[in-house]
Amino acid sequence: MTETKTERKWYVVDAAGVPLGRLGAAVAQVLRGKHKPTFSYSEDVGDHVIVINAAQIRLTGNSKPDELIYWHSGYPGGIKSVSRGKLLKDKPEKLVEKVVWGMLPKNRLGRRMIKRLHVYQGAEHKHENHNLETLEVKS
Repeated sequence: MTETKTERKWYVVDAAGVPLGRLGAAVAQVLRGKHKPTFSYSEDVGDHVIVINAAQIRLTGNSKPDELIYWHSGYPGGIKSVSRGKLLKDKPEKLVEKVVWGMLPKNRLGRRMIKRLHVYQGAEHKHENHNLETLEVKS
């Protein structure tokens, strides 16, 4: 993988009232760089994305609030679970990060892409000094 100098933009997305899956798909596309004409599967050309108001996201369709999300610690008997509704209430940032990670490649390239995702529970964020552009997601 060659290191190229890419111009990275900063996008801000307001997640209030937007379905979770639709938001995740739009954010993953920008993180990968699929919206650019210079997109390549083996290059990291994506942009930074800031998601605000993650606590006001909507769970619709297949993302039922009482459906369980599972993960395993790696130790015997280490399976854990939490419902999507409880995760949305307690840690909405983790829910958005988990959905976006599910739509990115599971390799070194994907791990670099997910570092450019910044999720905030409310409308305040610390990236005011960047030249922010608004990313529209249909609700």
